[in-house]
Amino acid sequence: MDTNTDQNVLGTELQTCCTAPMTGFFRTGVCVTGPQDRGTHVVCAQVTAEFLTFTKSQGNDLSAPVPGSSFPGLNPGDKWCLCASRWKEALEAGVAPPVDLAATHSTALKYVSLADLQQHAISS
Repeated sequence: MDTNTDQNVLGTELQTCCTAPMTGFFRTGVCVTGPQDRGTHVVCAQVTAEFLTFTKSQGNDLSAPVPGSSFPGLNPGDKWCLCASRWKEALEAGVAPPVDLAATHSTALKYVSLADLQQHAISS
């Protein structure tokens, strides 16, 4: 894993998603992936209450802290590296959270289109 060569969906250098809370499969703050990451946590999203309710209904409660781990639980407005397939499911359900394109790994394009990501881009 060399984050210096990783690109975002815009074809430029991948930016940090979030360090408070520390996100990413490798907990580096960056949405990079590797063979150990079966969920492909590459979409940097700003979670919403609607998304948190949706993902909880799908069996993954991201709002609850996990005792004994460094996962604090997420609140609406937090940025987090989401599984590309879960973001796509949320898109299809009409609850896709906004995306930070500069911090979303190019691997996401294997699962969702750039047009869909751009339609949900965080406005700066």
